[in-house]
Amino acid sequence: MAEQSEPVAAAWAACAPARPGRAGRFIGRLLRRAYQLSGTDRYDAVHLEWLHSTPLLVIPSVFSPVRLRTGAFLAAQLDARTVAAEAAVLDMGTGSGVCAVQAAQRARRVLAVDVNPAAVRCATINALLNRVESRVEVRHGDLFDSVGGERFDLIVFNPPFVRGAPRDDRDRAWRSLDVPERFAAGLPRHLRPGGCALVLLSSFGDAQHFLAQFARQRLHTVVLAERRFFNERLAVLRVAPAAQPGAP
Repeated sequence: MAEQSEPVAAAWAACAPARPGRAGRFIGRLLRRAYQLSGTDRYDAVHLEWLHSTPLLVIPSVFSPVRLRTGAFLAAQLDARTVAAEAAVLDMGTGSGVCAVQAAQRARRVLAVDVNPAAVRCATINALLNRVESRVEVRHGDLFDSVGGERFDLIVFNPPFVRGAPRDDRDRAWRSLDVPERFAAGLPRHLRPGGCALVLLSSFGDAQHFLAQFARQRLHTVVLAERRFFNERLAVLRVAPAAQPGAP
């Protein structure tokens, strides 16, 4: 779809409610009950999933990119429009490694990082499973801590978009107290000239806070893709230094 401008990105966040309406909550309860009956609400069992033709092994304490749909939606944006041939890509908060595996189909090199040690193991397994281990390196670390001074053509981030204190490593995929601030502050010095980030936001989270932090760091944002569900709206934002509004 065509990119939407920065004011539209702000408008998306403004009209995306922090909580779904009555109909959305009702549908959400039905979905949760269906997940409970089918067993798909359990995150403490090893299971194999497929994202189109890509197999993904999900291990305990790592969220499923397919069942929770955010990872699959973000990975779907990693194509010829966003991943240049020979690009260096950073997959922040890699989780199962779904975006790292997808990016590695085109990129020269992918660095995947996650604060959850189980996610580091999971992403490593999935790189091997999909035979892209020669182009994917996985590290344990909190945001840019394990990246050092490296710079990238593309940074991909499916962040914890609910504001709050995480209870454990698994919960860090959902909640944080300061990730928007730290990510926005560190992003410019880890992008190569012409580089950009793709950041996924959800109507369940505080999208306005992310946008405020991007604006504070003088980062330009556009809506690359959007998808609506009964009880949630997702958007992938392209974020780049304001001096490079046309960054690929």
